[in-house]
Amino acid sequence: MTDENENWIKLDQFLKYQGVAATGGQAKLMIQDGEVEVNGEVETRRGRKLVAGDRVTVAGRVWEVKFNFN
Repeated sequence: MTDENENWIKLDQFLKYQGVAATGGQAKLMIQDGEVEVNGEVETRRGRKLVAGDRVTVAGRVWEVKFNFN
C-alpha cells in the first residue's frame, strides 16, 4: 500500500500475511489482548501502520517489516 510515497501495511494484515494469525478475527484478538509488540512496545491498535524497518514481536518471535518490489 502506498500513502504519499510511503509504503505501509496495517498490523492485523501483517500478522495474517506472516501466518501468525489464521484470520483477521484472530489477529484482532491477539492485538487487543496485548500479545503483540511493535518496536518493543505493546500495540493494541490493529490498524497501526507498519513501515519498513518496524519490528513486530509475538510470543518471543520477531519479524522485521520489509517491502520487496521487483
